Amino acid sequence: QVQLVESGGGLVQPGDSLRVSCAASGLGISSRPMGWFRQTPGREREFVAAISGSGERTIYADSVQGRFIISRDNAKATVYLQMSSLKPEDTAVYYCATTPFSISTPPSSLTAYKYWGQGTQVTVSS
Repeated sequence: QVQLVESGGGLVQPGDSLRVSCAASGLGISSRPMGWFRQTPGREREFVAAISGSGERTIYADSVQGRFIISRDNAKATVYLQMSSLKPEDTAVYYCATTPFSISTPPSSLTAYKYWGQGTQVTVSS
């Protein structure tokens, strides 16, 4: 069984940086792509970033390209999302997710992911 636990959310000011983490457990987790998504009340969950199992491939939503960096440490079974130049519109609950099997290209589609964490709140406000 795969389990994902996010941490590191909080309240920051516009322009600040913040890193959220996702600790993963389960068989074969290090070979699976991992993704970050976010959701605000009344809106659909949206893609933020994803990384391949090896960490060699990453993809980003246009809205965070150049500001966010996704990375992973397979020895620690942890995925990170380093967020910089944060804006109020980045405020959301951030979720990590992983696919049901190993694939080479990290997907951006929400439906490709089967396992989800409980989320961590990130609030950007002055």
